[in-house]
Amino acid sequence: MTKYCILTPDATYSERWQGDADRFRDLLGKNVTFRPWVDAGDLTKFDLVLPLLVWGYPLQSARWYLAVDAWEDQGVRLCNPAPTLRWNTDKDYLIDLAEVNIPSVQTVEIHGLNNDSLAEARKELNCDTLVVKPSISAGAVRTYRLNPGDAIPFDVLEKEMLVQPVMKSVIEEGEYSLLWFGGKFSHAVLKRPAPGDFRVQPQFGGTDVAVTPPAEAMALGEATMAACPYPISYARIDMLRAPDGAFVLMELELIEPALFLHHAPDGGAAFVQAIKQCAR
Repeated sequence: MTKYCILTPDATYSERWQGDADRFRDLLGKNVTFRPWVDAGDLTKFDLVLPLLVWGYPLQSARWYLAVDAWEDQGVRLCNPAPTLRWNTDKDYLIDLAEVNIPSVQTVEIHGLNNDSLAEARKELNCDTLVVKPSISAGAVRTYRLNPGDAIPFDVLEKEMLVQPVMKSVIEEGEYSLLWFGGKFSHAVLKRPAPGDFRVQPQFGGTDVAVTPPAEAMALGEATMAACPYPISYARIDMLRAPDGAFVLMELELIEPALFLHHAPDGGAAFVQAIKQCAR
């Protein structure tokens, strides 16, 4: 019997991950062990280790990189593999994808966020209302919308940040997430923010519904998957419409994405097949 280990958050998140853990156990069987990624111990005895619940790793990025390196050195079989996890940790991967003609939301990288650098970003992006977020981040942590005259939040002041224009389509239509397992499209959801917000995550009041993605969104998803330089067993591709109506990439999530398996028409069978194939 295949032995799986799913890596979980540290104690900061208490037991909030248990609902997700139960779903994975139901799909993969009882022979699933859960260990916190910050103190996982010997993982070499498992047939496959999945970092599906490593919430909070962006807040300990140095420790995360060291852990991924150590697992690779020890020969731990990871899904997705170590080079994929390492590449996907920093949103600089968007630059790699842009170099092979994958369109993404226009982004300015600032090495020290302050009023002067933010003003320069406004000029470059030709947009007054901006979103700032860390280059290593997840779940919209330390992500802010800044209008002209807004003070820069202290926790991101003088930090390395990515700056993007606020995309009206997030509010007017929503953000599409396309899920891929084993290189094949599985299902899609449309995520919408709560009234007055721009963040689509459920902890901020965001909602999600199952959708059939527009043909243009599917085309961008297929191109993004084909452009990835490392192996992928599971992926979530987030995208939205630019002002000209074309779809652009927001993020490619390959570490611990919400997979929205409750919206999968097959109940998660394609996900299980992809994981089993990775364990062979």
